[in-house]
Amino acid sequence: MIDYSAVMASILSTILHFWYLVPIILLLIFFKTPFAKGIFGEFLVNLTVNLRLDKKKYHLLKNVTLPTEDGTTQIDHIIVSQYGIFVIETKNMKGWIFGGEHQRTWTQKIYKYTNKFQNPLHQNYKHIKTIESLLEIETDKIFSIVTFVGESTFKTEMPKNVTQGGRFIGFINSKTNKVLSKNKVHEIISMIGNGQLSKTRKMNKEHVKHVKKIVKDKESTSICPKCGSTLVLRVSKQGANKGNKFYGCSSYPKCRHTVNTI
Repeated sequence: MIDYSAVMASILSTILHFWYLVPIILLLIFFKTPFAKGIFGEFLVNLTVNLRLDKKKYHLLKNVTLPTEDGTTQIDHIIVSQYGIFVIETKNMKGWIFGGEHQRTWTQKIYKYTNKFQNPLHQNYKHIKTIESLLEIETDKIFSIVTFVGESTFKTEMPKNVTQGGRFIGFINSKTNKVLSKNKVHEIISMIGNGQLSKTRKMNKEHVKHVKKIVKDKESTSICPKCGSTLVLRVSKQGANKGNKFYGCSSYPKCRHTVNTI
């Protein structure tokens, strides 16, 4: 007959003996989360900027949340200098990255795993327009940068402002014409500081809620969640739903995903 109390005592003794492994396992799990990857990616960018750019010339603003007409937008990094305003979107991803400047979605491939994600240049475009509106400044004085950190490899040709690791510093240094005065630089830093929302827990929750709504709306009316192609409005030509409108994948018949209109 099995002595279950003895078995449980043995299991408990083993767990207690290796208790020090528990926090290590929890940390490993945490570092695998998108949240942790995002923090680590932003940390690497912060470190690179602080080490490789002159702080007297380039002023770094981090995790800036600005109000927009339909909610808020969160910007990873803004660098303000006489050579322009650099808006940086950070992606901590690994694997092969496929994408083009004008494609709505890009692709990440890790062996057999495939993931579609929003074109980060399009994502950063909203940041650019928000800053342009807040500062009432010309677009040609604002530069969009996307930097990938992590073990990723570009498998398609990327624009010069899409970089890996610390190579975004080279793009910043390539801008040598002074387009802003020193006084204007300090004025911009002050305006962004006054314009951004306070970093409260409630504000962060509202921003996350707003982003999730945008993603949900795009998945249901714009982007096919299965293959990343565009959804187009169609009319059913036969069957019980004849005459009804629906969104169908533009990759049909290869992809047959559909979404009913409300």
